[in-house]
Amino acid sequence: MSELLFIYVRMGIMKLSQQPASSNSAQYCVIAAPFGRLGILTELVEGSLMVSKVDYLSKEAPLSTPKNELAKEVARQCKAYFADPLYQFDLPLKPAGTIHQQKVWKHIQAIPVGKTQTYGELAAKIKSGPRAVGTACGANPYPLISPCHRVVSTQGIGGFMKENAPGLYRQIKLWLLQHEGVL
Repeated sequence: MSELLFIYVRMGIMKLSQQPASSNSAQYCVIAAPFGRLGILTELVEGSLMVSKVDYLSKEAPLSTPKNELAKEVARQCKAYFADPLYQFDLPLKPAGTIHQQKVWKHIQAIPVGKTQTYGELAAKIKSGPRAVGTACGANPYPLISPCHRVVSTQGIGGFMKENAPGLYRQIKLWLLQHEGVL
């Protein structure tokens, strides 16, 4: 039997997600972050517990304690990153995205802390277009872990998850870049 659970996505409740009641299945928690909150969704995928989504949320999103060991580990690793921007995440991520999106996310992972690349530079590396790279960045289900904030415009920091509350996401991107010593 499963129950409906409101999932806080980005600035508030955006959708309903069906969540099985078992403690080993999908779990959503909300943890504190220096710039607001992080929503973390973990779920059982082919017998393995994996991170399936990370959401940037406003400070108004209510906190909820991680319930499973992976969610607790995600929270621990996020706290380590907030203390030290050189911290490297090591988490099992649910496979997601198109082949193109996966290629973009893989290349984003290679951008060192304290460095940025423009959408155009990344596009040239993977033989794509800057808009397609931007679209893939916006679809990234694991922001922070796959650091799309390190991809910027040639004329500033660029768009960032612009579909919802651009002010919040721009502030988060600025905070992350400052934390990593870029700004």
